[in-house]
Amino acid sequence: MKSFGLIFVLYQPSGEFLHNLQKARAICDNVIAVDNSPEADMRLHERLCGQGMQVLYNYNDGGLAGAYNKGAQLLLAQQCDVIFLLDQDSDIDASFFSKMMHACEALGTDTFLVGPKIHEINLQKCMPVIPPGKRFPKPLRIDEQTEGMFPTLFIISSGSAISAQAYRNLGAFREDYFIEYIDIEYSLRASSQGVPVYMNAAVMMRQTAGDIEQHGKLYTTNHVAWRRYYRARNGVHCLRLYRAHWGLHWLSGLLAIHQGYCVLLFEPQKLRKIVAIACGYIDGLLGRLGTFEQRHPRIAAFCKKPARKHEPVSSAAAAES
Repeated sequence: MKSFGLIFVLYQPSGEFLHNLQKARAICDNVIAVDNSPEADMRLHERLCGQGMQVLYNYNDGGLAGAYNKGAQLLLAQQCDVIFLLDQDSDIDASFFSKMMHACEALGTDTFLVGPKIHEINLQKCMPVIPPGKRFPKPLRIDEQTEGMFPTLFIISSGSAISAQAYRNLGAFREDYFIEYIDIEYSLRASSQGVPVYMNAAVMMRQTAGDIEQHGKLYTTNHVAWRRYYRARNGVHCLRLYRAHWGLHWLSGLLAIHQGYCVLLFEPQKLRKIVAIACGYIDGLLGRLGTFEQRHPRIAAFCKKPARKHEPVSSAAAAES
C-alpha cells in the first residue's frame, strides 16, 4: 500500500474539534497538525506532540491555503505518496483512510484528486457531484450511492486525497485566495490539466460549513462580512480564470446575488456584509487579489466591526471574526 499522511488544520479549536483530531490520529499514524490560530497555545502543542503528532504553528500565514501548503511540503519531504487534508469541523469514521486509499490505488495512476461524499450535517443531505462539461451540467445527487467513483469538476479540500505527483504537477494552493474557493480553484486547475478529479461514493465525511440555518428551500451560512468578501471575490476570479475550459464564469454573478439576497433576508449586520460582497465582486472582476485589509483597509475595518449589543451573532461567526 502507498504511504500517506494527514494535514489537520486547527483554528482556535473547541473541545469538539480536538475530538475530531483525536479520532483522525487514532486511524492515521502520520498526522501534521497545522495551527492557524491568532496566538499559539503552547500547552496544546506540547500535548499534541506527546500524542505522536507533528505540530506546525502557521500564524495564519496564507490562510487555510498556507496551512495546506506548509503541511504538504513536510509530507513530500517524508516521501508520502498521498496527502490527505482535513479541517477541524470534519468528522470521519474508522474506515475512512483505508477505503479512500483502496479507491486511490484502484485508479491505476499516480496522479489524481479524490474526495469523499460530503454529508452536510445541518442540511441533512450530501453535496452533489458536478460532472465535467463545457456547459454547466446538471448536478448529480449521490446521497443513496454507496459505491463508485464519480468524475466531478471539483471536490472540497477537507477530506480530499491528493497524490504527491498531482501536487508536484499542479503546484501549491493559491494563498492569495486565503480561504474561499481554494479547493474549487485547485480542482478546476487539475481538470484543465488532465488530472482526474473524483468523488468517492463509498466513503462519507460529515461536515459543517458555517452556522447554517435552513429557511424553507433557502439556507444561509451566517458567515461574517470578511468571509463574504473572499467568497464573492474569489468566486469571480476563479471561474473567469478557467472560462476557456469550463463555461462557468457567468455563474459568479448569480452566486454573489444569491449571497446578498440571503444576507438581506436572514442575517444580522446586513450593511457590512453587502458592502463586503459588492467590494469583493468588483475586485474579482478587476483581478485584484491579496488580503482584504491590504486592499481596502478602511472598508475592511468597517466590515470587521463587532456587532452592536442588540445584534445577534452566531457562534461560528464569532469564532471567525
